[in-house]
Amino acid sequence: MSIEVTMPRLSDTMESGTIVEWKVAVGDKVSSGDVVADVETDKATMELAVYDDGTIASIDVEPGVQVDVGTVIALLAEKGEDPANLKPASSAPAPAAAPAPEPAPEPASSSAPSPVATPVVSATPAASSSGGGMRISPVARRMAESAGIPLATIVGTGPSGRIIKRDVEAAMAAGAETAASVPPAVNVPAVAAAPIAQPVAQASSIAITPIESMAGHGSPMASRRVPLSNMRQVIARRLVESKTTIPHYQVSMSFDMDPLMTMRKDLNEKLAGGDVKLSVNDFLVRAAALAMHQHPDFNASFDGDAIVQHGAVNVGIAISLPEDKGGGLVVGVIRDADRKSLRMISAESKALAEKARTRGLAPEDMEGATFTISNLGMFGVDHFTAIINPPNSAILAVGGAMKQPVVRGDSIEVGHRMTATLSNDHRVIDGAMAARWLQTVRESVEHPTLLLV
Repeated sequence: MSIEVTMPRLSDTMESGTIVEWKVAVGDKVSSGDVVADVETDKATMELAVYDDGTIASIDVEPGVQVDVGTVIALLAEKGEDPANLKPASSAPAPAAAPAPEPAPEPASSSAPSPVATPVVSATPAASSSGGGMRISPVARRMAESAGIPLATIVGTGPSGRIIKRDVEAAMAAGAETAASVPPAVNVPAVAAAPIAQPVAQASSIAITPIESMAGHGSPMASRRVPLSNMRQVIARRLVESKTTIPHYQVSMSFDMDPLMTMRKDLNEKLAGGDVKLSVNDFLVRAAALAMHQHPDFNASFDGDAIVQHGAVNVGIAISLPEDKGGGLVVGVIRDADRKSLRMISAESKALAEKARTRGLAPEDMEGATFTISNLGMFGVDHFTAIINPPNSAILAVGGAMKQPVVRGDSIEVGHRMTATLSNDHRVIDGAMAARWLQTVRESVEHPTLLLV
């Protein structure tokens, strides 16, 4: 008997998922534990594995299509079954999501109408989503825009009438057949556009240069609508929730980074040849964790009529994902950071970043953070503010260690200073508390030997 592969629930908050890429094709043999696809969830892009042996009989959800948890996305033929005789699990009769419109009367012809053109070219627009927008996968949208096919002329055969890749391909094929059957048209010369540099009034002496020559590029950028990924939808929802329900305020403090940078250089020279290279962020994670251990209110969450002070100090580090992986932001969690050495923090940070940017973080890698650090110093940012990651009560935004004039004693020298901005939940943390916490962090950063004990 065939086995249905369904969209799994890969996180506790996941309600739907999007196939980013299939790693297999129809006819491929797979074994239990084999990764068959990459799935974008509400938190990250993760690998999807099968738990049975068999042969891929059908792939029922194309890349770019978002489906609910539990939806059948593929069919697996067991040993002894012929995959060719199995029907796709997601479509009982046939993919007839939208009935073809009644064809208009045409002049008598000796040739039968093309079966491909009927369900695709239509005056009926594709089914709309609840928000009023057209339902179309990102891949299909790009293909339609490249081919110059109006979306309103395509009938979607995907889930809920969604336009998918095969619909655009059918529309392209139908357009090619139609073009082949139409006699050559009279060649009409293009109408020259009015020169935009022409003065509007005689009194004006200012010459307007065409946009192309000003920009230095051949053509202007085209407007386009980019559908939100699952991750971007969750980021938008959570950050709006954070800003509208948490009373934010910020406190900034500048740190002398020369002692830390000198120690980091010495330690990395001693660790050269190994698999550990300490970053500035590793020192900051350690300093923040120790400060939270001394100030439990920063390791806390607001819970209605109470403040919950957590026992474990779990520091989340914001990790940006590359554009070719869909972009976005995830937070990897270093657990019990106050009880880990710089070497352990460094190893875990690098492992989380590598996993996030290649295979994707598992739910357990992203859950349980009690505090978050967002560092943009590597991009040359000197100062910024961050939005609290619920249910945390604070987040530290870290800029780069910038070379600038500093006063030491009665003289001015060239040194490195870094600005750290702490965003706080005023329901939990008052201004004086935030200042004391930053003072504790600054003490550790400016006397980094404290981070070694």
